[in-house]
Amino acid sequence: MYRAALSGSQFHVGNFWKTLPLALVLLVTFVQPGLAQEQEKLWRTLTVSGRGMETIPTTLSEVNLGVEVQGKTAQEVQQEAARRSSAVVALLKNRNVEKLQTTGIRLNPVYSYKDNVQRITGYAATNTVSFRIATDKAGTLLDEAVKAGATQINGINFIATDEAIAAAQKQALKEATQDARQQADAVFSALGFQPKEVVSIKVDNASSPPPPVLYRAETAKLDNQNTSTPVIGGEQQVEASVTLQISY
Repeated sequence: MYRAALSGSQFHVGNFWKTLPLALVLLVTFVQPGLAQEQEKLWRTLTVSGRGMETIPTTLSEVNLGVEVQGKTAQEVQQEAARRSSAVVALLKNRNVEKLQTTGIRLNPVYSYKDNVQRITGYAATNTVSFRIATDKAGTLLDEAVKAGATQINGINFIATDEAIAAAQKQALKEATQDARQQADAVFSALGFQPKEVVSIKVDNASSPPPPVLYRAETAKLDNQNTSTPVIGGEQQVEASVTLQISY
């Protein structure tokens, strides 16, 4: 009885595959080798990261300057600050500066302390603007702005043009990719392996560090100088990183 049951079971299992469609049989047969190949491709990979760097000249100056006025009444100082600021803005527009915008408007009381008593002795108004200009023209324009009424230079950043930065970013990415491939070739050569294909690529956005601030100063000191204020730009670096995963 046990033999009959076992024989019958073997008969049904053996004939099971005969009842399946041919397409399904082929699917069951070939799925496993394909998965094994994909797993092998992921197992046998080398991951390398390359870096690229481009140095470009900074031909633009990003300037932040302002007008500060002090007086006895809030209305008095605000009106005088507005008058001087209008004169400075008119000069900047006449010189065709780029990206001119107001960056701050402030009106604050000025206090004095006597016998531990705080008293308001006046008011101070400050209006500030920022703009971009070619670095070789920045010194002359700063002197003209002082004569027009500016009393503060809050900072100068040296930057490259948008076009130069975009071109440098592309070049840095190319250099990073080449660096990663050269590293991979060196490793494969040392181990006696042959690279097959790049199975994944990770690109870190090419970027440039914030431009350095030149200085912060009271520009009223420049008003008595006969020579133009020297402003000299520098260089700006653009970096990129590319990570490759290569099968072998």
